[in-house]
Amino acid sequence: MASTYESFNLRITPEKFYIEALDDGAEDVLAIDRVSTETTLTVRRDIPASAETRPICGLMGTIRLVAGMYLVVITKKKKVGDLLGHAVWKAVDFDIVSYKKTILHLTDNQMQDNKAFLSMINNVLHTDGFYFATDYDLTHTLQRLANTSPEFQEMSLLERADQRFVWNGHLLREFIAQPELHKFVFPVVHGFITMKSGCINGKVFDWIIISRRSCFRAGVRYYVRGIDSEGHPANYVETEQIVQYNSAKASFVQTRGSIPLYWSQRPNLKYKPKPQISKTVNHLDGLQRHFDSQIILYGRQVILNLINQKGSEQPLELAFDKMVTGLGNGMIKYIAFDFHKECSRMRWHRLHILVDMVAEMQDEFGYFLVDADGKEMMTQEGTFRSNCMDCLDRTNVIQSMLAQRSLQSQLRRMGILHVGQQIEEQADFGKMFKNAWADNADACAKQYAGTGALKTDFTRTGKRTQLGLLMDGWNSMIRYYKNNFSDGFRQDSIDLFLGNYAVDEADWATPLRDTKDWKFLTLPIVMVVAFSMCIICLLMAGETWTETLAYILFWGTASVVTGGLILFNGLDFVDAPKLVQKEKLD
Repeated sequence: MASTYESFNLRITPEKFYIEALDDGAEDVLAIDRVSTETTLTVRRDIPASAETRPICGLMGTIRLVAGMYLVVITKKKKVGDLLGHAVWKAVDFDIVSYKKTILHLTDNQMQDNKAFLSMINNVLHTDGFYFATDYDLTHTLQRLANTSPEFQEMSLLERADQRFVWNGHLLREFIAQPELHKFVFPVVHGFITMKSGCINGKVFDWIIISRRSCFRAGVRYYVRGIDSEGHPANYVETEQIVQYNSAKASFVQTRGSIPLYWSQRPNLKYKPKPQISKTVNHLDGLQRHFDSQIILYGRQVILNLINQKGSEQPLELAFDKMVTGLGNGMIKYIAFDFHKECSRMRWHRLHILVDMVAEMQDEFGYFLVDADGKEMMTQEGTFRSNCMDCLDRTNVIQSMLAQRSLQSQLRRMGILHVGQQIEEQADFGKMFKNAWADNADACAKQYAGTGALKTDFTRTGKRTQLGLLMDGWNSMIRYYKNNFSDGFRQDSIDLFLGNYAVDEADWATPLRDTKDWKFLTLPIVMVVAFSMCIICLLMAGETWTETLAYILFWGTASVVTGGLILFNGLDFVDAPKLVQKEKLD
């Protein structure tokens, strides 16, 4: 089984970084020259005694910024649990160490740019949800790992990883070409992992959720929608639910991802920007690329499209239906379910209409099951690909219901649940199940939209509550602010981290300093002054009521007109990405 070293010391001298493996019997040391950036293997006795020592938990990789190369290391980790006997860790703190001993060679503008780029890398690193294992491949499902060649088994974790889910792939680009260094590095996934111990009928079992977020077409809510030319959709997440009991194990996989057409929904200060479907590209090509890869990876596909079938979302639903029909692929089935219409007026029990509708297909797909003797009893023959507009709130509710139905069957096959027993009747486990799926929703939502998920009161309790509605309102307000006024920076951070934008030391100009035109400052100042004068006129009445009314009408009209102009020019006022290539957003 492929594995890497588990614990390290970072030894620092003015000339080199030494990454020293502390595992029993390990003599290897990774040496990085701080001037030439050359990376080589050496041994412990070559480390100067004067070297500064810092304990680290792992190496994320290296990245080039304006001041030169930086080393990104994990400084703190937290154990999530054990998966098939292998420890799974959450990376909780990081450090970014400069190769250069000083940045005095930079101009003031370059120093500002370098500081901005550093804050972007920190922004991504401190977006909760980075996980790794040193002796297990977290990027693959149990079913994929069970169907591999002996050559695959001999590969290092870095070589064999599913590149869709390796979030430090760009940072490790210098290491990939040197197999002798692979013992020092491991793939890091982004998403959500929880491991729980359940007990039903006196039988103790492990229950696990792993959500792997794709690093292809990654980004934030309104700036990355639809698919790219390779067929990679925005906010694509593979979610695997695993059960371990004695030596038996079962797995059920679902996927989510943005509607795989070329469309955008740029923030413009409106609460819900209107989606725009591109009229200049061939949607069928991108759609076919996407589903060809999904069928190769997962088998048959059932699309669960949960968006509204009226209003601004309707054109997307019609286009998606038309394009899937145009593919004419018998491996793909399209099901549209208007989540908001069906569940309006708190009728959340109506979600079972969809679950019952797909029950036969879910039974046909099955799940991956291996008995206690290691014999493969069943494989999963297809997946449900769920989506709403964001692939967050509505999507997670449906995924949790399908996961519960699959788990019910798995626990019965393993002899944990008796015939006729339901998961809902198991109070303790049922509560744990619901909370874990709600936590999964919150994690995916924070990574894409900037806040916790909506509708999690239903996932946690099985009921929609008034308090849940209030919390959804609060989260929606925070989303509105972040999506309009801070998501440009978040998108730039992700693009820099993943290598979609590369910093060139030789280039003295970066896209970070863009000049705003006169509207950006003038209109908000005029609106604030006009609104303030309107309030003052209300509080300090003039000599006659007609004079007071005239002042109020004048200043009120001025504030409304300037407010309207700001909304009309909304694209000029939002925080837009500065590094992203234009074609990515069209």
